Amino acid sequence: MEGVNHMEIGIIGLGAMGREIARNLVAAGHTVIAWNRSGGNVEGVHMVDTPAQALQADMALTMLSEDSAIRGVLMEGDMLAQARPGLVHVVASTISVAFAQELADHHRARGVALVAAPVLGRPDVAARAELNILVAGAPDAIGKVKPVLETIGKRIWHMGEDPHMAYAAKLACNMMITFAIEAMAEAVVLTEAHGVPRERFLELILGTLFGSRPYQTYSSNIIKNEYQPGFKATLGLKDLRLAKEAGRNTNGNLPMLDIVHARMQAAVDAGYGDHDWSAMARATLGGQ
Repeated sequence: MEGVNHMEIGIIGLGAMGREIARNLVAAGHTVIAWNRSGGNVEGVHMVDTPAQALQADMALTMLSEDSAIRGVLMEGDMLAQARPGLVHVVASTISVAFAQELADHHRARGVALVAAPVLGRPDVAARAELNILVAGAPDAIGKVKPVLETIGKRIWHMGEDPHMAYAAKLACNMMITFAIEAMAEAVVLTEAHGVPRERFLELILGTLFGSRPYQTYSSNIIKNEYQPGFKATLGLKDLRLAKEAGRNTNGNLPMLDIVHARMQAAVDAGYGDHDWSAMARATLGGQ
């Protein structure tokens, strides 16, 4: 079904997030074509053989895991030089601030509009089309893709006109989520040492001082000491590393960031890389 706002959308990267986004776009009546490094398919999505084919749409959305993946797929083969004229390229991955600036220059040189659109939300949130989307880029380019972004998210947050601003904000958000995980873990160490069950204390916290989503989401993992995959610890470690890189040229200090980065590294080193990133709490809790 083609509605008034029907668009042809190319997707590059069908991981856990990309697949849910693709499903929602198909359900909204858009034509979706996609390329994925490891193959696979999504019902209603036309799979193509090369990334260049996904760049022949009205807009393209990239959801690859890291800087090197985007560089290898799009830049080393100069895929943007083959893009459809007028294409708006939306990069929803979480990438480094430095690479975002390089990527913006690469797009500018090839006459392709770039919109940064990293998202807040895990695959279950993406499936419900309730992502929070942090956007940055030229206002006219954002305007062209805004109806599509509204289809996959519940709110769009404008961070500025330079794409790297959205990625700085996303990295800061992920940094703060790990602060919340560490805060709960340390509070549990203190309270359990004095006989207060962690579920009782965390119920108190959720009902009073800290009822925000990170506390709601990750407190249950800490209570049960179970960290089934949601957002993998390896990806959390990558984002904390990128946050540290982004913070190197600031006027202030980021001591808490150093602590949670070390905690996440410990979780990955202990074999929890494929577990949820809240497994970093295990180092503070002593594995309990």
